[in-house]
Amino acid sequence: MGSSGGSQIEQGARGIFWASMVSDNGPSGGFFYDGKPVPW
Repeated sequence: MGSSGGSQIEQGARGIFWASMVSDNGPSGGFFYDGKPVPW
């Protein structure tokens, strides 16, 4: 967040699009990166 080593715009947009398209019975309440859960 805010560093010079951030993601490309297209890669960041993919994650936002993925999250917006998760169905009502899809994953929730977690942390995800590239559509995959990541440990907290």
